[in-house]
Amino acid sequence: MPLIESGHNHFGENKVQEAIEKWSEIKNDKIKLHLVGKLQTNKVKFALQIFDFIHSLDNLKLAKKISEEQKKYLNKPKIFIQINIGNEDQKSGVKKEDLKEFYKQCQNLDLNIIGTMCLPPINLNPSNFFSKMNKINLDLNLNELSMGMSSDYIDAIKYNSTYLRIGSNIFGKRS
Repeated sequence: MPLIESGHNHFGENKVQEAIEKWSEIKNDKIKLHLVGKLQTNKVKFALQIFDFIHSLDNLKLAKKISEEQKKYLNKPKIFIQINIGNEDQKSGVKKEDLKEFYKQCQNLDLNIIGTMCLPPINLNPSNFFSKMNKINLDLNLNELSMGMSSDYIDAIKYNSTYLRIGSNIFGKRS
């Protein structure tokens, strides 16, 4: 509440259910909520009721579900395509080589794709991956880039990140 009272109006949440519990009574037109965590298809209808931005579109099944559900609500969220920039097996995201076709499919589904998002490998220099993401965005002619967290946001800014996820530096680590 102190942040809202001081004029901050963009907030990120990792989980749909937590966001509903936390924000349902205080969210208004000025407050913009960003889903920065993984979105499961069974949670899409709930997510579209509260989130203005989805940073984690990572597969066609999810894209189709968002397209189907957004027709039922007045909320057509702004969406980032999550790219598995480090080709890591344990991370979700669209592979770089599949991105252009995936983006076309999203456009055909009438999704409001505004940019891309990545989570670079933890143990490698993030600047190399941020540089690649910047080039990908330019190639797709997208304006928004969601990358950079508490540990690497300074590097992300150097490569034109427009949305940073620095929650733990502000609110502390999750328990």
